[in-house]
Amino acid sequence: MAGLKNIKHKIQSVKKTSTVTRAMEAVSAVKMRKSQERALGGRAYAATSLSLLERLSGTNDLSSYPLMQPQGGKTCVVIITSDKGLAGALNSGVIRAVERMGLSPENSVIIAMGRRGGDFFLNRRFDVRIKKENVSDGVSEIDLQSVTEAILAMRASGEVGNCFIAYANFLSTFEQEPVVRQIIPITKETMKEIVAHIRPVRGKYAPAKHDAAAPSFYTIEPSADAVLSQLLPKLLNVAVFYALLEAKASEHSARMVAMKNATDKAKELAKALTRKFNRIRQASITREVSEIVGGIEAMK
Repeated sequence: MAGLKNIKHKIQSVKKTSTVTRAMEAVSAVKMRKSQERALGGRAYAATSLSLLERLSGTNDLSSYPLMQPQGGKTCVVIITSDKGLAGALNSGVIRAVERMGLSPENSVIIAMGRRGGDFFLNRRFDVRIKKENVSDGVSEIDLQSVTEAILAMRASGEVGNCFIAYANFLSTFEQEPVVRQIIPITKETMKEIVAHIRPVRGKYAPAKHDAAAPSFYTIEPSADAVLSQLLPKLLNVAVFYALLEAKASEHSARMVAMKNATDKAKELAKALTRKFNRIRQASITREVSEIVGGIEAMK
């Protein structure tokens, strides 16, 4: 009987776990749809920003601007992960992508957005200059200006030479790809790389087609320097903001899938335990009936 009680307790425990994972799956599904909508909506913004840079580059030598020039110094990495786990291999994939860069605590500066990535590099004695946690799903581009300004300040002081951003790129509900993109120096090629990895989508979020060829003549007011001095930091902020939108969509998608798999496994385990419980109980009943019949026969 003790064995039956233990199995019964396990069945109850597994069913309670299944209830929790099913609820978490439902919550993640709602958050995923909202994050996907924001990410898909932000893609057109990123493509338009690239178009503007390409058009300006047709009439100006952008290589003379500091943010577009190579520079010596440490490597800055903005790593975007989640605060919580239960999202499959999402966070570990992004962390491994950064590890493959071969960085060391002496030659790098880390800006962590999310507890998982921040704790990982802090435990390995990296210089985690900024660590942001509990970043809202509804974060706006303005909210990330402090991160962009910190990067620009380190770049202006000569401490940082180049900057990369690592995040999970959202491809579909069941597919997220950990990527590392260079965002400083800013070039047309690096911005194209970010936009090129955006898979086309149908419907209202489909990227608008535009001709990015440089015009023969382009008038810039008040001046090219004034416009580009505002545009280049803005493009950097757009790149960080866009990566965060992708990471949020990837996080909720991965967590929803992970919780769905956990719910399915819990149901399978509950069924297996129930069958085992029934077999043991049936064997116990059969043994008791045999003992009663044997006792009756002995009394005869």
